[in-house]
Amino acid sequence: MKVLVDMNLSPRWAAEFRSRGFESIHWSEVGAATAPDEEVLSWCAAHDHALFTHDLDFGAILAASKGRNPSVVQLRTEYVVPEAMLKAGT
Repeated sequence: MKVLVDMNLSPRWAAEFRSRGFESIHWSEVGAATAPDEEVLSWCAAHDHALFTHDLDFGAILAASKGRNPSVVQLRTEYVVPEAMLKAGT
């Protein structure tokens, strides 16, 4: 599985995914911080990456466009840094 970590999450997430055996990259390494959501989704689809994000817009965009890819994983928590999530055991 390949994962693109969205701009709204720390680049430490990409490092955490890599440490667990996933190919992962942060959006800041491949695109502009101000890129529209559609560009991020297009990149993921073209490069066969799932998107890991804290943003609700991506799921809505896929649903509205009837898109089948990429997969979008939404992190829904107040504490969005990997250390907080791993400490909580989730």
